[in-house]
Amino acid sequence: MRSRTPRRGRTLAVLLAAVAVATAGPVSGVAEASAASRAALLPAVDREVRFTADGTTAYGTVHIPAHHAGRGLAAALLIPGSGPTDRNGDEPGGFTPHTLALMAGVLGEDGVMSLRFDKYGTGRTGLGGRHSAPDMAAYTRQAVAAYDALRAQPEADLDALLVVGHSEGGLQALLVDRAVRAKPAGLALIAPQDLRLLDMLDDQLAADLDRAVAAGQLTGRQAQLNKTGVARAIADFRAGRPVDTSGLLPSLSALLNGVFGPVNADFVRSDDAVYPPSVARGVARGTRTLVTCGTVDTNVPCRTTPPLLSALAAARTTGPGLRVLPGVDHLLHPAGTPVDDPVIAPAARRALHDFVRPWRQVTAG
Repeated sequence: MRSRTPRRGRTLAVLLAAVAVATAGPVSGVAEASAASRAALLPAVDREVRFTADGTTAYGTVHIPAHHAGRGLAAALLIPGSGPTDRNGDEPGGFTPHTLALMAGVLGEDGVMSLRFDKYGTGRTGLGGRHSAPDMAAYTRQAVAAYDALRAQPEADLDALLVVGHSEGGLQALLVDRAVRAKPAGLALIAPQDLRLLDMLDDQLAADLDRAVAAGQLTGRQAQLNKTGVARAIADFRAGRPVDTSGLLPSLSALLNGVFGPVNADFVRSDDAVYPPSVARGVARGTRTLVTCGTVDTNVPCRTTPPLLSALAAARTTGPGLRVLPGVDHLLHPAGTPVDDPVIAPAARRALHDFVRPWRQVTAG
């Protein structure tokens, strides 16, 4: 059974109480222990870490919040979403929402340390000398190595390990949970990929076409023909047949040719083979879980979450469960916020605070 209180924190409290009884009366002993605790308050710090997966060195940041010396901290692995998303949640070309860096800060407010990393193809890690594009399993092995690196940090409470994944990182959080022997005490799936990859793409493109019809940019018939063409292309790719995107809107044709092209095909096929609810059914009973969906998230709309939620319920997980975030988009922004603004909506912050409530540490005073 997992402890929700840092084990080393309880040990320190017992030792301080014993010293107080042995050396002084109750009042002076408490005062001395309190003074010692204040003197031992360590400031927050970030430090660079490196770890190895499949012979490739990856780099990341460990954020240690202010804490009292000797107390173990709940420790969260933060996993980025799809594409060239680095340890901070940013991508090349000025796309700087800082999603993961901001989440590290929110968790740090509750005394939870974290590790976030540059996945393959991003940041300091880059491709790391790899001669082929990573598939889903390679990304999972990298995330598992990051989890092990987090466990090795001297401040980490091994009874309070957490995994927090955003978007595709939510699916990776489930895959990490399945792969590791030392199971995390909690999983936070933030706007997670909850369908097979190409089903999610089909859903997103259909919604885009419907919006184009509503805006008067396409006729209903044009939209339906393109929906049919997208579905056919996906079916052909899954069956290993040549994909023909002729007849689709130029923007859709270019998108699908990129998705199914030689650079991305292996990864897309490996990701599409995973059905997130099937993985979720294997989460250990009693694991504290959080699933968020934003009401204006067009990538992972709330209507697609029920199968994932049902799977977690069948696994008898605990915790906050689903948190619907009103007016919040996929980047955890309030609706209408520019995509590269580094901000997390208050509703998303509250959901994260609620998730880590059993492990919260207060350092003031």
